[in-house]
Amino acid sequence: MTSAGDDAAVARLAALPRAEAEGRLLACCGSRRWARQVAALRPFATVDALRAASDDVWWSLAPSDWLEAFRAHPRIGEREADAPRDAESRAWSEGEQAGARDAAAEVRVALAEGNRDYEARFGHIFIVCATGENAASMLALLTRRLRHEPAEELRVAAEEQRKITRLRLDKLLVALSAQAP
Repeated sequence: MTSAGDDAAVARLAALPRAEAEGRLLACCGSRRWARQVAALRPFATVDALRAASDDVWWSLAPSDWLEAFRAHPRIGEREADAPRDAESRAWSEGEQAGARDAAAEVRVALAEGNRDYEARFGHIFIVCATGENAASMLALLTRRLRHEPAEELRVAAEEQRKITRLRLDKLLVALSAQAP
């Protein structure tokens, strides 16, 4: 369910110059192709229409675009991503990973080791929608997902990225709502 304020934020997104809209969307998902395509589909009538378009574009992308999005995230338990990010994306990421920040030393060490094992097995960082998760639960997910076959894990990681993108779109709309009309 959406509110009039949400729809006003969608209208603000539609009113942004294309390059600015792409930049704001890139903070939600690190795939340039995704940001470009979603920006090109504006205007959206509602938040639900924006979310549906976001999902449709995401699943239409090539795995190389997914991997580009993954690189915009820091590893679980770390602060810096491999790809450059803007301040908005960094702040969102730090909030999303808050559950890993105060982990016990042994859990942080296990996450670092798990991240290395995961990257060696799959060739990309471990992506998980970390909002509301603690370090121990993220470590358990990482350990479980290490058992996946590479093609299966890529789809699982892509779904996690889709969830992250959805949450970040909502954060973008809140930020746009806070701007003066």
